[in-house]
Amino acid sequence: MTAKTVQQSVEMILIRQLASYLFVPVLVVDVTGTVVFYNEPAERILGVRFEETGRIDREEADRLIELSEDPSAGPDDRELPLATALQQRRPAHARRWLLRRGDRVRLQVEVTAFPIIDQEERLLGAVVMFWEYQAP
Repeated sequence: MTAKTVQQSVEMILIRQLASYLFVPVLVVDVTGTVVFYNEPAERILGVRFEETGRIDREEADRLIELSEDPSAGPDDRELPLATALQQRRPAHARRWLLRRGDRVRLQVEVTAFPIIDQEERLLGAVVMFWEYQAP
């Protein structure tokens, strides 16, 4: 195992540890879009515990939930924040509809994603935070 592999693993472990202490729902995603961790508040929205699923690849995530556009979103707000974080290596935010496929519950959520970039400027993944939208 090289030092770079250990450094990368340590950074993702630290992000996962931080996410476990946050009150907002958080997903930690690797560069392929695989969900490598989600915290307890995210479990309540997703409807399934992380201990039951473990890592979730993109196809499985699509079977659990569906994110769709908010009809009031502007033309520059069409891309999913996670895609922006991973492809453009920059933070993004949007309002979306989340449909839990298991029980068909539909929630309006705010989604923020930002890339995880190491000291050598390598993209390691992204953090996605989301919460149910509360109209003012």
